[in-house]
Amino acid sequence: MSSHCNINTIKMIYFAYFHSLLEYGIAFWGNSTESFKVFKLQKRAIRLMTESNVRTSCRPLFPMLGIVTLPSQYRFSLMRFLSRNLELYTFNSTIYNYNTRNRILLHKPSSLLTIYQTGL
Repeated sequence: MSSHCNINTIKMIYFAYFHSLLEYGIAFWGNSTESFKVFKLQKRAIRLMTESNVRTSCRPLFPMLGIVTLPSQYRFSLMRFLSRNLELYTFNSTIYNYNTRNRILLHKPSSLLTIYQTGL
């Protein structure tokens, strides 16, 4: 398609077909080991869009096209979830009675159970 369309049309095709699938449920699967394969597919799509060589670095291509990488999209989706659901979390200021410089940080509950820590 890159030989027949301009870059704006190619970006619309990318966002319609690839990015929509990439963003769906990324908060759940974005940290898995399989996400590396998806990131490689994203870089391959970027190279195809710009008609770049297979060995060309994608680092300058992402900002040039205005496309966010998979790891950045994962972090953004987690931050978006956190900002929309702040009432579900506890801050350090509600746990401790004294002021510290970490009072505005989220409180991470502690547990001694290995099963809880590993998430099994």
